[in-house]
Amino acid sequence: MPLVVKDRVKVTSTTTGTGTFTLGAAVAGFQDFSVIGNGNQTYYCITSGTAWEIGIGTYTSSGTTLSRDTVFESSNSNALVNWGAGSKDVFCTFPADATEGTVPQGDTSQVGTDLVAWTNLKKELDRTVINGVPYNNNNTAGVVSTFSLVYTTATAYYGGVLAPNGDIYFVPYDGSSLFRRGQKISSSGVVSTYSLISNLSYRGGVLASNGDIHFVPYGSDRGQKVNSSGVVSTYSLVYVIGSMYSGGVLAPNGDIHFVPLSAEVGQKVSAAGVVSTYSLIYTRSVAYDGGVLAANGDIHFVPYFANRGQKISASGVVSTYSLVYTTTNAYQGGVLAPNGDVHFVPSFASVGQKVSAAGVVSTYSLVYTASQAYNGGVLAPNGDIHFVPNGANRGQKISPAGSVSTYSLVYTEISAYSGGVLSPDGSITFIPYSANRGQKLSTGTQKNIGYCLSPFFNKF
Repeated sequence: MPLVVKDRVKVTSTTTGTGTFTLGAAVAGFQDFSVIGNGNQTYYCITSGTAWEIGIGTYTSSGTTLSRDTVFESSNSNALVNWGAGSKDVFCTFPADATEGTVPQGDTSQVGTDLVAWTNLKKELDRTVINGVPYNNNNTAGVVSTFSLVYTTATAYYGGVLAPNGDIYFVPYDGSSLFRRGQKISSSGVVSTYSLISNLSYRGGVLASNGDIHFVPYGSDRGQKVNSSGVVSTYSLVYVIGSMYSGGVLAPNGDIHFVPLSAEVGQKVSAAGVVSTYSLIYTRSVAYDGGVLAANGDIHFVPYFANRGQKISASGVVSTYSLVYTTTNAYQGGVLAPNGDVHFVPSFASVGQKVSAAGVVSTYSLVYTASQAYNGGVLAPNGDIHFVPNGANRGQKISPAGSVSTYSLVYTEISAYSGGVLSPDGSITFIPYSANRGQKLSTGTQKNIGYCLSPFFNKF
């Protein structure tokens, strides 16, 4: 559902309570909410002269209503106002939470599970170019460097997540070692380890709306998470089987969806911590690897061995769609581009493949291809999508204009890195899979871009 703001939209309403508002006639000299468009979201303000509420709502033409989806601020301690009898003014506004130039400071219940984060990200990306010249990203190729790790082993970590405090957590993968450790790197570059409860396997992670980091269960019979204070805990799953899920996505309603690799059912964790399953249309062994939240709220699973695309809508409807290109080990991980395209990251694929905001699937040429080339991708502050090198001997990226190019790496080996994370300083950290050192790409960003623009960021 697009976020739409129009000028001079103001009506009255006599609705009471904490539910959806029935909208009355437009105030003289103003437009009514029909200009927002049926099913679209908008910023609203409701006031009775003393009580007031500001948030995001969804306009529905049938019945002429406005739901109150997310409250930013209100006279009721920033919660829904229980409106009494009498006339209220309802109008479009542009709240401080969405002031031009701001970027979400991590996932919270207000920012990070709605379309505001994506809107602000697009504004920030748009401003990184003036007359075609990047000014927040002077280093178009980027400076690549390496750093030491505390703990290394073959197939150690698979994917990473940026915590609200700026730490990057590597997701533990290889459960064969009894001496397994969690590992993270702070915003100042300090690498450290911490104890895990479960030494079983996870692939990919997701930052929840409350600041918890969830590891996605791959070969584990329990979920595992790290809270914002660094406390590790586990929880029960509904469905367990070997090689279950790979990668996860935070939905607009706060649910965390695990992406089905060989699982026969979908599985998710609600914002309240309730684990549940749902039916899929298409399943097979190693079907999908990683997922992406599109701008309309759909979650796209990234085709690995799958011969068709599969997605789940914001309302929970699962559907499939045709792909242009399929092969075994095709793509691993994906990224949402500033224009709304969902890009799949090439692993064994010989072409790039993407799904437009309108749902059109297309392919494009790559500069470099190899077996097991890349695994996961990251959107840079200037809008470039960087593929994370797995077995590749060079970096590869695609610009917002669709130009594909490569660049040199410092360290390469087979199965080197899996997944990447954009840091608050604009650098991209590759997550070590079998690499014996960390590697990052400094994008030359000249200002802090904030703690990480989720949920419209691939977390894989």
